[in-house]
Amino acid sequence: MITSSQMRAARALLGIDQRTLAKLAGVSVPTIQRMEASDGNVRGIVESLTRVVDALNRAGVELIGENARSDDGGRGVRLKQATPQQSERGEP
Repeated sequence: MITSSQMRAARALLGIDQRTLAKLAGVSVPTIQRMEASDGNVRGIVESLTRVVDALNRAGVELIGENARSDDGGRGVRLKQATPQQSERGEP
């Protein structure tokens, strides 16, 4: 649904801290901290995760899944899949 990296990047794009995201989503700050500390996909209670995703969406962030298109326009960032050359050098 969302990765911890996407969640941190979304907050950065919005210029908000964990406390603000927690308030927007109606969850606790420790919940946000646990979600952002996850490896890869965020793990947690589905209702809390849904609240966070909805809050980010309302705030203006479109979360783009793997191999998904973004037709809404606007500025954004997306990680490219690492090329074999980058992987060998340890680059993202």
